[in-house]
Amino acid sequence: VRDRIKSFARSSFGGYEHRIIFLDESDALTDDAQSALRRTIEQFSDNVRFILSCNYPGQIIDPIQSRCSVFNFQSINDADIQQHLEYIAEEEDIPLTNDGVEAIVYAADGDMRSAVNALQGAAVLDGEINAEKVYHITNTPRPEEIEAMIHQAVNGDYVTAREQLLELINQRGLSGGEILTQIHRQIWDFDLPEPVIVDVLDTIGETDYRITEGANTQVQ
Repeated sequence: VRDRIKSFARSSFGGYEHRIIFLDESDALTDDAQSALRRTIEQFSDNVRFILSCNYPGQIIDPIQSRCSVFNFQSINDADIQQHLEYIAEEEDIPLTNDGVEAIVYAADGDMRSAVNALQGAAVLDGEINAEKVYHITNTPRPEEIEAMIHQAVNGDYVTAREQLLELINQRGLSGGEILTQIHRQIWDFDLPEPVIVDVLDTIGETDYRITEGANTQVQ
């Protein structure tokens, strides 16, 4: 921030009123880096326009947000992702089954880039692209696996639920955060009483915080 961005902002150029500095994944900047960036934005506001893109606006400090116009972009809906995947499959002559495209849409969760990458990765494998190959290539647990694990835990079969969880972590290589995200996505689809769902969501938040802060995933 203090070297490359500032040098670019202060360098002279001709024929244009403004330079554009585009910072992708700007929510990954530390608070110190953002504070330095804020001063650069103030100092060169006459001749430079800054564009910051991020996944988590809450990670951008308030002094920068107050100096920006905020534009929120929604996730792409499932129907549009499916239509685009089917178009690519037809153009590239990729054998894509119905359950395969549904699995890609589920794994992508509104991210078109992830969907296209999943399709490309699965296309490398021989044969038609079905749900089994998609879940394998994207390293995503099946929705029914998550649902079965949660129901077993809620019904008191803790040992079996724990065995399935450890299989996802140790054998399938999923991170704790990924599993929590899957549970959070699906919890409202489970046939559970609302008080139980609230307890699960509360536990998800606390566990995700601990894992993010560096706690042992398996213990959590």
